[in-house]
Amino acid sequence: MTQKSKNKGITPAIRAQHAADQRTVMGMLSKYLADRSVTWRQALVWLFTMTMCFFLPTRALAEDQARVNPYSGDLWKRSTLTGDWGGLRNDLSNKGVTFDLSVTQILQGVVGGGKEAGWEYGGRGNLTLNMDTQKMGLWPGGFFTVEVEGNFGNDVNSQTGALMPVDTNQLFPMPGNNHLNIPAVNYTQFLSEYFGVLVGKLDTTSGDMNEFAHGKGDIQFFNTAFSINPVALLPAPSSTLGAGVIILPTKDPKGVIITLVAIDTNGQADRAGFDTLSLHNTTYNAEGRVKTNFFGLTGHQLAGYMYSTKDFTSLDQRMRFVIDNGGFEKKSDTWAFYYNFDQYIYEPKKGSGQGIGIFGRFGASDGNPNPVHYFYSVGIGGKGVIPGRPLDQFGLGWYYIDIKNPTFTGPFTTRVFLRNEQGVEAYYSVALTPWAHLTPNIQVIRGAQEHTVAALPANRTNIDTATILGLRLQLLL
Repeated sequence: MTQKSKNKGITPAIRAQHAADQRTVMGMLSKYLADRSVTWRQALVWLFTMTMCFFLPTRALAEDQARVNPYSGDLWKRSTLTGDWGGLRNDLSNKGVTFDLSVTQILQGVVGGGKEAGWEYGGRGNLTLNMDTQKMGLWPGGFFTVEVEGNFGNDVNSQTGALMPVDTNQLFPMPGNNHLNIPAVNYTQFLSEYFGVLVGKLDTTSGDMNEFAHGKGDIQFFNTAFSINPVALLPAPSSTLGAGVIILPTKDPKGVIITLVAIDTNGQADRAGFDTLSLHNTTYNAEGRVKTNFFGLTGHQLAGYMYSTKDFTSLDQRMRFVIDNGGFEKKSDTWAFYYNFDQYIYEPKKGSGQGIGIFGRFGASDGNPNPVHYFYSVGIGGKGVIPGRPLDQFGLGWYYIDIKNPTFTGPFTTRVFLRNEQGVEAYYSVALTPWAHLTPNIQVIRGAQEHTVAALPANRTNIDTATILGLRLQLLL
């Protein structure tokens, strides 16, 4: 069981890994920093000191956890903080029922530039129940997933002047705080070795998978730009009703994974969503991911396309239209194309998930109503490259967004609101134990918002490039 699978439901890629096992039967630091007078130099020293206090080799960690008893072991070696629950957790896991729990806390501050300086503390808890019907002694090929999420505290996303949130973790299950929702309740059934169907409330963040840049801001990068392609954010809500198919066309179930789904464009984590189901509010998504072996090293190539039938508010508005029609002008339909790759350039043991690699993303949309017209990102990441530190991870990335600027045409002039955005991020995740990961982080972002909002131009002030420091603590319970 990988760390990624402990923090989300059964994704199509993970379902494909489970399908390999099915073939044998089917024919195969939680404290808020209130002192806003802290300077960025003091904060940087604080982050460095905190990290180095723990950046010592932990006790020797076995590379492969025992499959029969995946949750057992002493406090410092086992995969989760709460262990095997007196053997019950191992028994349930061997019978196809797993409970994966985690709490991720983030302390983050804008220490230079941006709209407003200051620190905020927040976090998110996640509980995922996975059931494998074959291991439960029922029927082969069935997987049932329920995910419960809640967030607490605050974030600095509104203080940077950037379009991309710098704290992705705080966005789920819904932006803000004190939300407790069920973002995923779904069922997948493989009808053969190569074909399966899925239906229910889906957690769409499992799409756009990337080895070095993916997730909900709890494992790798903090910034949303490195978690999922931003062109997909408008047509695909993170939690929504949907149905689709999974196609595994090769004998290796991880070799090629194709997903075709239809989802509700209006979905939200805090409601069931049946009341908004409509052909006029539907997003159709096709995605394929191919495993590669360039230079004898593991890699992946992924491409996807989305088309939504929903009517969105147009980015270009004219005062005369608003007055004549008593509302904003609409824009019918939207589309988005996205691509990503990951490629190991150093892989000491093939397929181990350890080594150093590069990644990149590209996205394109219609530019209206989707404000993210084009998107680019590149970076480098790795895991377990320091001897004695098999669970440590690191990443360094850069992103650029070509923004379709919203405009408002009045009687005398046309006003524009945004500029193109770019930023860099670096992190190093220190595995204090297999179940505790401490991650210092730095981001430098030239945000899309160039000026503060004010009625009179003379009252607007420039928003400078923001520097954001952060510290994340994730506990696997």
